[in-house]
Amino acid sequence: MPRQEVIRKAKQDKRAGKSSSTQAGEFVKDEIDKIRKGKHGARSTRQAIAIGLSEARRAGVDLPPPRKGRTKKATRRSAKYAYEVGQGKRTPKRRPRVSRAVEGVLKKEPRSTASRSALSKQTKRAASRRTAASRSAAARKASHTKGAKVRSAAAKKAARTRARRRS
Repeated sequence: MPRQEVIRKAKQDKRAGKSSSTQAGEFVKDEIDKIRKGKHGARSTRQAIAIGLSEARRAGVDLPPPRKGRTKKATRRSAKYAYEVGQGKRTPKRRPRVSRAVEGVLKKEPRSTASRSALSKQTKRAASRRTAASRSAAARKASHTKGAKVRSAAAKKAARTRARRRS
C-alpha cells in the first residue's frame, strides 16, 4: 500500500501537467527507497520498477497496461487488472494469504537491486532501446513542465558539474 505522501506527490505532478509515467515515477522511487531501507528486496531492478508501476496503476495513475508483444501475457493481464482497480472499474479482491506469501518471498530477495550501479545499468539499457528523437522529445517536454525556478536550478547544477569535470 503506497504512502499518502507518495499519492499526494503524484497528484501534484498531474496538476503540473506532467506525464503519467512521471506520476508513476513517484511510486517507483518509493519502492526503491523501501528496498534500500531493507523492508524487502527484489529479484531484479526491473521487478522493483514493476512493483512501483503496479502500485501506481492501483492508486489511479492513468498508465495503461503495456501493448501486446512488449511483455508476457500474464504481465499484461496483471497490469490490466491493476489499471482497472485504479480506474474504479474493478473492486480488488483481498487475498491476505497471497499477500503474506509474496511479502515473505520478497524479504528473502537481494537488496543490491536498488543500488546506484544497478539502477544506472537498467536506465542505460532502457534508454538504448529508444530512438534519439524519442529521447530528445522527452527532454524537451521535461524542460517545458519544469517551470522557470526549477529550470534555473537545473542549469546551475549542470554548469557546476561541467566545471568539476574539467578540473
